[in-house]
Amino acid sequence: MPVSPDQIHHITVLADSDTRWKWGALAARRIAPRARLDGRLLRGRATPTARQLSELDISADSLREVTMRQFLAEADPRGGHHDGVSDSARGGPGVVLLACVGGTVQAALHGLARVWGQAPRPRPVTVTGYVGVVYEKLADGLLLRHGADVVIANSPADARRFRDVYEGVGADASCVTEAALPFLDGAAYQGPDAARRFTVVFAAQPSVPQSREDRAYLLRRAARHAARHPDRDVLVKLRSKPGEHTTHVEEFPLQRLAARLDPPLPPGVRLVYGQMGEVLDRADLLVTVSSTAALEAMHRGVPTAVLTDFGVREALGNHHFTGSGCLASWDELDDGLLPRADADWLRANGVGADDPFRLVRDRVADLAARAATGQLPPPRPYYTPRTAPAYLPGVLARHGLDPEGRPAGSAPRAQDGQVRRLTREFTRNAARAAYRHGVQRVAPVIRRMGEL
Repeated sequence: MPVSPDQIHHITVLADSDTRWKWGALAARRIAPRARLDGRLLRGRATPTARQLSELDISADSLREVTMRQFLAEADPRGGHHDGVSDSARGGPGVVLLACVGGTVQAALHGLARVWGQAPRPRPVTVTGYVGVVYEKLADGLLLRHGADVVIANSPADARRFRDVYEGVGADASCVTEAALPFLDGAAYQGPDAARRFTVVFAAQPSVPQSREDRAYLLRRAARHAARHPDRDVLVKLRSKPGEHTTHVEEFPLQRLAARLDPPLPPGVRLVYGQMGEVLDRADLLVTVSSTAALEAMHRGVPTAVLTDFGVREALGNHHFTGSGCLASWDELDDGLLPRADADWLRANGVGADDPFRLVRDRVADLAARAATGQLPPPRPYYTPRTAPAYLPGVLARHGLDPEGRPAGSAPRAQDGQVRRLTREFTRNAARAAYRHGVQRVAPVIRRMGEL
C-alpha cells in the first residue's frame, strides 16, 4: 500500500545555493509537511551566507555545510551515523531531495547508488528538479538529473518537454512528475490601495543582463520611470549583497553601479532586500527581464512586465514568456501600460493550479512504500561509464568522485595506472577550481580597479 505523506518521517535537502535551498526546502514541505527537514548546504562557490539564509527565513530541524564526501558518508547505512540521510536510509520512509545544479545531482546519484549497494534494499526516495524556468541546456541538465526516482517538472509544458528528451534517448521517463514552483503562493492582488503609494517592483537578477552598460541602463530606466510618475515608488529588489554569491555570478552588482550613477538615483527609487513574497505584498506592478519573480507575481494577479528592451532572446530567458501577454518595454510602462497575463498561458506554465504537488506526493508515497520493503533498486542514471565514457568521469571528478562513484583515491589497492589517472583528475579539478576563482572573483576586482 502507498505511504501517506504523514508517514514520510524525514527529508534531507542537499542544496548548493540560496535559491536552490529555497526551492528544495519549500518543495520538501509541499511533499511531506510534517516530516523532519534536514538541510545540507554543499560547500562551494555559492554556499549561502548566514544573512542570505536569514532573509529566506526557512526553518529546518538541522542545517549545516557539507562536502560531497561528507554527504555520501551520512547516506551510507554502514557508516554508523545517526542523523541526516542515514536515518532515512535505515529508519523508515524518507526522501533525499537534491536541489543542485545538474552535474552535482549526477555526482550525488552515482555516489548514493554506490553507498546503497547494487541490490534493492530499504532506502530513501530520491527527488530532484529545477529552481525556476528551464530556458537553456534542456537536454544536458535533464540527462544529468536522470536516475532520480522523481524529477519534478514545474508545469505541464515542462513535463511534456522533459518526457520528450528522456524518451528520445531511450531513458526511462516515468520519473517525470508534474507540479509547480513551490513558492507560488501569497494573497491575491486586489488592485491599487488608496492608503499607500502605487509601488513598482523591479526584480533584479545577478547575471541577466550581464554587461555593465546594460545593468546600468536598468537603473537609469527605473529612475526615469520614477520621474515620469512622481506618485509612484520604485523598488529595486536585490538578490544579494556585494561579495555574496547566488546561483549565478553577479559580476556587476547593482548596488555598486547605483553608487556611481550620475545623476544619482532619485528619492523615488530605493534598493531593497528581503523576501520576495513580502515585497510582492505591496507591489502594484512587477518588472523584470526574466526572473521567476514574474511567475510569483502572475500567480497573485499582480500586473507583470517582462522587459523587451534588450530583445526577446534565449540568452536572456525572456523568450519563455512569449504568449504570456506580459512582454513590454520601459517606454510602454512609462506610458502607463499594466500588462495582464493570459489565462491559457498561465495554466500551461504551472501558474494558478489547485494543489499542484498532489501528483508528486502520490508518486513519492508509492515509491516510499516500495523502498521501505526493499523493492526499489538503487539509482540508475542514464549516464554510466559505458554510455558516456568521455563525459561522466569529468562530471564526477569535479565533486571528488571516481568513475564508480567512490571518493577519489578510496579504491582499494589501486594499480599504478589508476593512481596516475586519479592524480591527473585531482590536479585538473584543482586547476578548474583555481580558474573559476580567477574568473569569478579576481578578474572582476581587477577590472573594477582599472575603472577607478
